[in-house]
Amino acid sequence: MALRWKPYCWKEPRPVAPQEIERLERQWGVKLPEEYKHVASAYQGMTPEPCAFDVGDGNDVFNALLPIIGDEEARVCSVREAHETLEPHLPAGIHPFANTPGGEFICFDYRDSPEQPKVVHVSVELSITPVAESFRDFLESLYDS
Repeated sequence: MALRWKPYCWKEPRPVAPQEIERLERQWGVKLPEEYKHVASAYQGMTPEPCAFDVGDGNDVFNALLPIIGDEEARVCSVREAHETLEPHLPAGIHPFANTPGGEFICFDYRDSPEQPKVVHVSVELSITPVAESFRDFLESLYDS
């Protein structure tokens, strides 16, 4: 099923320049997956359809692709703000890229591989649950709730 992206943080798409993504990579000290860079550059701040995904024995919803850049209004839901909030409480190598309606995060997990991060779900209790082997696998696993 092909993903469709709908506005969430703003009424219209706000594309991200490649140099902004490179700046984020330098800031985090990682190489982001190419598929993520392509998606984020076009759809930051948007929500996918379908949006449900499996987590452990249950499921959750991909709420929004956290903005890389934006305005003060969207700062509270930016990747940098989420990273600053989570970083002191999580192992090194976990970087958020999306959130859920319940205030949880979908993150890249670089702990096992600096080249190909897995995708994990970080709960409000800060438990880390594997979701997919790659960003591409994660997007392909989304379904209608």
